[in-house]
Amino acid sequence: MTKKILIFIILFTILGLLALQIPLFTVIGSKTKFTLFDFFGPISSGFLGTIPGVIAVFLMQLINFIWHGFTLSNTAAIIRLFPMAFAALYFGKKTKLNILIPLLAILAWNLNPAGQAAWFYSLFWLIPVACYFLQNKFLLAKSLGATFTAHAVGGALWIYAFPLPKAVWLALIPITALERSLFAIGIAATYLIFNNVLNYLVR
Repeated sequence: MTKKILIFIILFTILGLLALQIPLFTVIGSKTKFTLFDFFGPISSGFLGTIPGVIAVFLMQLINFIWHGFTLSNTAAIIRLFPMAFAALYFGKKTKLNILIPLLAILAWNLNPAGQAAWFYSLFWLIPVACYFLQNKFLLAKSLGATFTAHAVGGALWIYAFPLPKAVWLALIPITALERSLFAIGIAATYLIFNNVLNYLVR
């Protein structure tokens, strides 16, 4: 373990747990909220490696889940444990999984009757597929792919737990586009900030 990784773990843990306490947007159909953690969670795999980064994100959210006294009956909170881990997987390394996961999410969505009625919403998840071909060239493409992978996994699970009507998903299209664009910019920006801060602290 290098000094840079050790400093990152300390900073990421402290800031991550704090960020999980800062709600931003309400997840439609529940009382669960996106938090500030969505703006930088996936970068963990950019510093720790893919699998350690995924584990770090999942464990941090699990600790937060337990801390707030959530139970297995809180379906929305349980679903929220997984999308960010898959975002970290995407951000960590360019693999065929970065294509496969969003395509499976599209399939799962459209196998659900409520999802079929709003099939157009799952087209968002072609974005991480397209970004796959650019993710090693552009940080923003990698960030956009990561946040839409999180959205794909969350959306595919959500449609089975909370089968909302077509009109809701139609109304969500511009909101989702804006929300995910902000998350992608946040992920890219915090990665650059963390990298520069860590290099400074190591020196």
